[in-house]
Amino acid sequence: MSKPGDKAIRHQVIFDLKHGKDSAEADRFLKDGWRILTSIPAVRNFEVLKQVSPKNDYTYGFSMEFASQADYDSYNAHPAHVAFVAERWETEVSRFLEIDFVRAGDAEEAQSDED
Repeated sequence: MSKPGDKAIRHQVIFDLKHGKDSAEADRFLKDGWRILTSIPAVRNFEVLKQVSPKNDYTYGFSMEFASQADYDSYNAHPAHVAFVAERWETEVSRFLEIDFVRAGDAEEAQSDED
């Protein structure tokens, strides 16, 4: 789906669950999230993460990449993602923060201009 010139998107979401930390229910949610979301063709480099820093108080994270905005849009509309959000995310996640990044190529160019 990607076209030349498209920027890859790194999609990350950090979250807390209504389940106890490291509980069987939390483990099931993380494993099901991995299984369901990696079944979507546009998803690349999916990771399930556990927070270790005392600098923030979120517990878990999902991180994935998309080759383009079109791939990201197809993921958001994919029936597996829509069902996971409706059936699991909305019922089991107590709070979250979603972040989407593209590489800041302009920042790399600006630094080389300063040298």
